[in-house]
Amino acid sequence: MNQYVPSTSLPPAPNTTAGEDARLLDRKLREIAAVVFSPSETKTLRRFTSGEVARILGVTDSRIRKLSPDLLVSESEVMPGGRRLYTLADVHALRAHLDVIDRAGRRYLPHRDPAAGEHLQVVACVNFKGGSGKTTTAAHLAQSLVLRGYRVLAIDLDPQASLSMLLGVRPENERNPYATIYDTIRYGDERRPMRDVIRKTYFTGLDLVPADLELEVFEFEAPMQSSRRQANDSEPPFFARIGLALGEVADDYDVVVIDCPPRLGYLTISALAAATSLLITIHPQMLDVSSMRQFLTMMDELMEPVRARGGAPAHDWFRYLVTRFEPNDTPQTEVVAMLRGLFGERVLPKAMLDSAAVANSGLRGQTVYETPLRRDEVTGSTYRRALDALDAVNGEVESLISRAWGRT
Repeated sequence: MNQYVPSTSLPPAPNTTAGEDARLLDRKLREIAAVVFSPSETKTLRRFTSGEVARILGVTDSRIRKLSPDLLVSESEVMPGGRRLYTLADVHALRAHLDVIDRAGRRYLPHRDPAAGEHLQVVACVNFKGGSGKTTTAAHLAQSLVLRGYRVLAIDLDPQASLSMLLGVRPENERNPYATIYDTIRYGDERRPMRDVIRKTYFTGLDLVPADLELEVFEFEAPMQSSRRQANDSEPPFFARIGLALGEVADDYDVVVIDCPPRLGYLTISALAAATSLLITIHPQMLDVSSMRQFLTMMDELMEPVRARGGAPAHDWFRYLVTRFEPNDTPQTEVVAMLRGLFGERVLPKAMLDSAAVANSGLRGQTVYETPLRRDEVTGSTYRRALDALDAVNGEVESLISRAWGRT
């Protein structure tokens, strides 16, 4: 009978291997991050050309250049050729001016009107399989909505804090500990108001509630507190805590985008209960589709007791977003066709493309919206194709938001 005999060619791995490797990786990641921007600096956003501003505002380049420089709120910066560069704050100022002077009835400032019943839109980006493009989707959606004139709050609900780092919160630069979403949903007297943990970001008009590993504590606290909960308990149930926290700042925003963790735990269930809309990312591979089937089954089962307690109102919309899509890949196109055949309009018509522009931006800790075109790394056509695809997807989400508000 064959028996397993331990190899004597390699020494046994010490129990400290994981910790040592973590420290090695930490040093290397710091070196890589320092190439992007110095650890002593905060993340900043580049300026935009008049052509880019025209694209953002949906007007001609000539109209932008004819507007008075007195409208700008930032110190002037002019390129060698005499063309002016604009900060995102300048773009917002120009948008507000155009909204005032426009006589054609166009809405340059699409802020919601609570008096007309336009409620806060809370979009949860979910999937419990890593690599589906969930964080990338959440970041680009949040930034796109800001560029379209909305007041946006991004919430990082993933303890890995990828969205936080992408939006400029770097743990090595932070006071330890720093305020996160955990501080506003935790149990006990140390809970802080949502307004205390919101940060302004370098992307003017986009605010952030960051995360860190401490958020994992909620996954242990929530079940323990739920098991002890009494009928007259003053502590809100776990699934109501995000929604109640958002209620404190709802008047300040039009849209909230939540990046959920890649699993169906108490954090994700809390986000689903707070959300008015769901965006489920799906990579068009059969293994990912099979994983999504399990995700949908579990989500329905886990949300049933929450619905029974009135903690999960009907969502305004529920959509699947195909991500990392390669249109020339026949198996992927077949998977997408199958999904459209099954779910119809619940699959967004446009897809997030698998693009070198997105990948190269990510290497710099940036999104496509904030990355200037570098012809030595990404050709102009590749960048524009990625930008057009992102605009198309996020434009569809904007349309869903408008319809939820009853706008035509």
